Amino acid sequence: MDLIILLKALILGIVEGLTEFLPVSSTGHLILVGDLLDFNDEKGKVFEVAIQTGAILAVVWDYRAKFAGVVRGLPGDPGARRFVLNLFLAFVPIAGLGLLFGKMIKAHLFAPVPVALAFIVGGLVIWWAEKRKHVIRVQEVDDLHWPDALKLGFAQCFALIPGTSRSGATIIGGLLFGLSRKAAAEFSFFLAVPTLGVATLYDLYKHWSLFSPADLPMFAVGFVAAFLSAALAVRVFIRYVASHDFTAFVIYRIAFGVVVLITAYTGLVSWTVH
Repeated sequence: MDLIILLKALILGIVEGLTEFLPVSSTGHLILVGDLLDFNDEKGKVFEVAIQTGAILAVVWDYRAKFAGVVRGLPGDPGARRFVLNLFLAFVPIAGLGLLFGKMIKAHLFAPVPVALAFIVGGLVIWWAEKRKHVIRVQEVDDLHWPDALKLGFAQCFALIPGTSRSGATIIGGLLFGLSRKAAAEFSFFLAVPTLGVATLYDLYKHWSLFSPADLPMFAVGFVAAFLSAALAVRVFIRYVASHDFTAFVIYRIAFGVVVLITAYTGLVSWTVH
């Protein structure tokens, strides 16, 4: 395996892990970084989806006590059954819309300039949401009921637009629907498990013919990098939201989007069109 390919896999794995659970869009970052690394062909795009499993397992590991308790409690614990039902209901909207419009979105929006615009618009939406008065009625994830979970599922659907941020859409939706920052962030983490897990399996199934056993080291490097960086990001983010708002992410999103647009229209960076 080419060492350059492994280095690219390492970089993309770190980017995936650090951005997956923050309101900054991991897909948008991977599209941009993949473009800079010239790793944006069909195989590269599937690789970017596949290494999400590393980030997923980081959440499962960090919250292993929670997931183990849910599995043990399913036969007789109403709280455990409600948790699983909430995840299922929140997953259904993006699964349906993804199947209907996923191919069209990838064809037209998986490019640097649309991603940059989504970064800026998403930042402005987060800024607007932060300015609103928040009435908290759901302090913990276990207090969530199915209508709230379904609304969060529809909020997550905005993440089908690359650059929007799956976690950002879910967390900001949670704030608007009355969840505490901690509850919104944690539910976003938990919802990532079925959402990203199914997306990864589906994409690998569709494009299995693109890969060979020689690609295993590339996947291994990307997976491990995504796992370790995501584990760090999740722990830091939960501590951060306990005492901070999302203003820093608003500034980052808008500044990053503006830089990409400037480099695109001045020709400083030769971003791909499609």
